[in-house]
Amino acid sequence: MEFLIKENIPSISANVKKEDFTCRLICLHPQPPAPDEVINTKNRDRELLVVANRVAEQKGLTIVLGDLNDVAWSDTSYKFRLISGLKDPRKGRGFYNTYHARIPFLRWALDHVFISKEFKLIRIERLPSIGSDHFPISFILVSINSLLCSAL
Repeated sequence: MEFLIKENIPSISANVKKEDFTCRLICLHPQPPAPDEVINTKNRDRELLVVANRVAEQKGLTIVLGDLNDVAWSDTSYKFRLISGLKDPRKGRGFYNTYHARIPFLRWALDHVFISKEFKLIRIERLPSIGSDHFPISFILVSINSLLCSAL
């Protein structure tokens, strides 16, 4: 666990190993913009770009996931994908809106999974509400080694 931008906002980075398979897993939940500061996304954007640069410096199987408090079509998400080299497995498959679970007519895709080119998407599914303001989302991925890695 580390604190990339602010002392009270942790991120998790781990190497998940199984036999000769190692996958770098990075879990983020950057600070959301305050309701009265919707324009100021500086801390969130900085955290995403710090991680994008770290991912770009290292090769290998990588998954970055979390509630990024950002939509997939934003400039920051675009820069994240461009710098990191990771792809959004939802692209071309739909929005999979995960927020706001309690307001059906106002939903956004704020929860993301970005994967390195060595992964292929097997299945993506937004799961039923569990009482949170976010829906859970399930991604099933396969690596070039045909080993399954599932992120919920």
